[in-house]
Amino acid sequence: MRRRIAKAAEAAQRMADGVDLIAVSKGHPVEAVRAALAAGQRSFGENRVQEAKRKFAALRADADLELHLIGPLQTNKAREAVALFDVIHSVDRANLAEALAAEVARAGRAPKLFVQVNTGEEPQKAGVAPRETLAFARRCVEALGLKIAGLMCIPPEHEEPSLHFALLAKLARDAGLSGLSMGMSADYETAVRLGATHVRVGTAIFGARANV
Repeated sequence: MRRRIAKAAEAAQRMADGVDLIAVSKGHPVEAVRAALAAGQRSFGENRVQEAKRKFAALRADADLELHLIGPLQTNKAREAVALFDVIHSVDRANLAEALAAEVARAGRAPKLFVQVNTGEEPQKAGVAPRETLAFARRCVEALGLKIAGLMCIPPEHEEPSLHFALLAKLARDAGLSGLSMGMSADYETAVRLGATHVRVGTAIFGARANV
């Protein structure tokens, strides 16, 4: 997989080490994570705070790893998320940004944050609308003092992902942000060619999940 990322990066005249491969371990047992750690993987993604706490409490004590929250975050879980995760990819609304800012100030710990953008403007999906992204990111930084590393998206299932990746890249440039969290098992190479700095890959690494 890293060879494929390197090839996609080379095609885009980029350095492969500018892409962080996040192994999405949600729904997979601790043993699978240990095997990935033994193979040299260090960045892992989880969807739920509670599952991540159970799975990584012991692992973090034994291994140098980076933990990413890639799923939706409830405001009442902000304290736990700030304490546990190194990167949060799903800042998608004002009250969550405010809750995270309060916890960062209280705990003195500041995870990197990505604003989730609903590039397809799907009513059932979380995320800031593209037209509101710049103002939202600016408010997070200027009014709340949050460290916004970049933008994240999940393209609509039945649409060409490259269109959404290109839109996210443009929004990030306009906002002066360098981070682009985009691309999953089926389309991470396309995402890398279009500038992804973080790709979130689960099935292609761990296989099908036993539970969702």
